[in-house]
Amino acid sequence: MTVSLLASVGRGTRRLTRAKSQSRFLARRLLFYVVAAWAALTLNFLIPRAMPGSEVQDIMSKFPNLQPSAYKALEAMLGVGHAGSIWHQYGTYLVDVFHFNFGTDVMEYPAKVSTLLAESIPWTLILVGTATVIAFVIGTSLGIMAGWNPGGWFDRFLPGLMFFQAIPYFFLALILIYLFGIEIPLFPQSQGYAEGLVPGWNLSFIGSAVYHSLLPAFTIVLTSMAGWLLQMRNVMITTAGEDYVLAAQAKGLSRQRVILTYAARNAILPQLQGFGLALGFVVSGAIVMEIVFSYPGVGLLLFNAVTSHDFPLMQAVFLLITFAVLLANLIVDLVIVVVDPRAQAQERA
Repeated sequence: MTVSLLASVGRGTRRLTRAKSQSRFLARRLLFYVVAAWAALTLNFLIPRAMPGSEVQDIMSKFPNLQPSAYKALEAMLGVGHAGSIWHQYGTYLVDVFHFNFGTDVMEYPAKVSTLLAESIPWTLILVGTATVIAFVIGTSLGIMAGWNPGGWFDRFLPGLMFFQAIPYFFLALILIYLFGIEIPLFPQSQGYAEGLVPGWNLSFIGSAVYHSLLPAFTIVLTSMAGWLLQMRNVMITTAGEDYVLAAQAKGLSRQRVILTYAARNAILPQLQGFGLALGFVVSGAIVMEIVFSYPGVGLLLFNAVTSHDFPLMQAVFLLITFAVLLANLIVDLVIVVVDPRAQAQERA
């Protein structure tokens, strides 16, 4: 009974030590992301002010009939006035950002930047996010199969799959548009939904949006799946030769348990880190792909903002991408701490 009590106390102590270690690790990572977010906010504030010209001058050049007195009014409306000290402007900027107030858009004046973002983000998240997750799941699963049996029948098909990885996805998109949009008109060639429909939660609009997203989604999955597959295969081959995997096989454990619990669980850790980055950049959209398909996502919005010198919209999109990447990596760090306690030891070292 005494031995059992001591063993129970020992297990409790180990759990408490591990929980404290996880808390310290997560606190350090959270502090890093807070500092990174502050740096991104500060750079986003300083860079436009260091550039020559301004969005007010762009508007004045587009409307030559405006009187010079309109300059100050436009500065106040766009929120780019230089009245007061730089610290006062910085404080006002931080308050506006935390209230999701990114100013007035230049390209579609007088629309709010936040309104344009709210209209574009769902399109990108649904299309690019779903396609990225599908590509990751399929590529990782196939990579586990190929890495466990290197040189097998499936391994022989890898050069064919890598062919799609080598093709620029915008070039593949043009080929698919020509084949399945012009020669064999199975899918729409562009836009996010059919003309004449009003966006809303009704079956006709949702069906049209899904139909228009199939070809762009297939392009993303086809061009990115091979990369996930190859990375997982290479790490899986290395992990399959580790001592703990060989020991699990020697114990007579089932093949499925050895592959999933011992080999794949450790091999997938680098894959998760790459997936975190990929998810972070989902919000930026596949810019060239959205341009090719004229898809109404954040990527097309950013392209139009750059070509129109729309600085408030560019600032908002860049800030959105930065925070999305930071948030995605924070989530991946949380997952890795739970899946792989070795990350804490590496952080302490």
